[in-house]
Amino acid sequence: MPTRLCWRRGGGAYITAAYLAALGRHVSLAAIIPAEPFAGPIMAELSASGIDLAPCVYAAAGEDPQITVALVTGDDRAFVTRRSGPALPGGLAALIAEGGYDHLHIGELASLVESPEIVAAAKAIGMSISVDCAWDAKVLARNDLVALMAGVDIFMPNQMEAEALMRQAPLADYAAIVVVKNGKAGAEVFAKGGQLARPAVPVAVVDTIGAGDAFNAGFLDRWLDDGPLTECLDAGAQTASVALARQGGARGLGRIAHFRATAE
Repeated sequence: MPTRLCWRRGGGAYITAAYLAALGRHVSLAAIIPAEPFAGPIMAELSASGIDLAPCVYAAAGEDPQITVALVTGDDRAFVTRRSGPALPGGLAALIAEGGYDHLHIGELASLVESPEIVAAAKAIGMSISVDCAWDAKVLARNDLVALMAGVDIFMPNQMEAEALMRQAPLADYAAIVVVKNGKAGAEVFAKGGQLARPAVPVAVVDTIGAGDAFNAGFLDRWLDDGPLTECLDAGAQTASVALARQGGARGLGRIAHFRATAE
C-alpha cells in the first residue's frame, strides 16, 4: 500500500470557522499563529477563507509550533499532537466582553480547561456557547468537567469521547444539548425533549479528517437560525459529507449552499 505525507493547515476551531464562513456566516477566529516558517503559508490559506482574523496573534519568533500528525490506515485513524504554548490568545475574555459577537464556539475541551474564564465572559453578554471535545486522555479523565461546562449550551463529542465522558457523569449533565457524532452511523442529540438520531449522508469517502468539525458548522448554522434539532442534525450531516468527499482541512472551500433539510 502506498504511503503519502501531506501537510495541511488544521485544527478544529479553524475548520469549523471555515465551513461557517463558506455557509455565509460572519465568523472570527481567535488563535495563535505559529512563527515562521509556518506563519506565511498558514496565513495565506486563512486569509482566503473569509474568516475575520483580527483576534489572532502571532507566536514569538523561535517558539515551537503545535503540530498534529494524523495517521490514516484504511478506515482507522489516530492523531498524535505535540502541544506547545497556549492554544488561545491572552486577553480573549476581555475581547469577548467588549461585545460584537453572538456565539462562541470552543474547538476543543482542552482549550476550555486552559481558559475557563471565557465561558463566564461570553454568558455575561448573552452569547450562546458550543464546545467540541477532541480526544485528550488527560482532559477526559478529569472529574471536574461537569462544573467546567456550566453555562455551555451545546457539547459536541464523538462516540468514543462520549463513552469516556459517561464514566464521569451522564451525558445530559454536561450541557443542555449534547450532540454525539457517530461517524457513518450518523449523529444523535440528547436534550431535555429526549433523544433524537439522524443518519449520515451517503458519500464516497476520500478523507474523514475534519468531517466532525464540518458537521459542527452545519449544525450550528441551522441552530443559530432557531432550526429544529432534526434539521440541525441533517445540516450537520450535509456539511460533513462535503468534508468527507475531499482531502482533510478546509482549503479552497469557496461557498457552499445553506442546507435546510427537512426531517423525513
